[in-house]
Amino acid sequence: MPIYEYRCEECDHRFEILQRLGVGSDGLACPSCGTQRLAKQFSTFASAVNEASTGAQAMGGGCGPGAPT
Repeated sequence: MPIYEYRCEECDHRFEILQRLGVGSDGLACPSCGTQRLAKQFSTFASAVNEASTGAQAMGGGCGPGAPT
């Protein structure tokens, strides 16, 4: 299940919740003030990729010392 971020439109509290994919904010309430006026936020995420697992180094990809120009 993905983690969604919400912002309360009353008190501006931000929180995260695990929800099924595609489920909206119906039935959710702000844990700080209790209102149901919530706005779903866009989330950012980071992921780490090992160059050896992608083969980028073996194919000459990437940037930095030794990279083709």
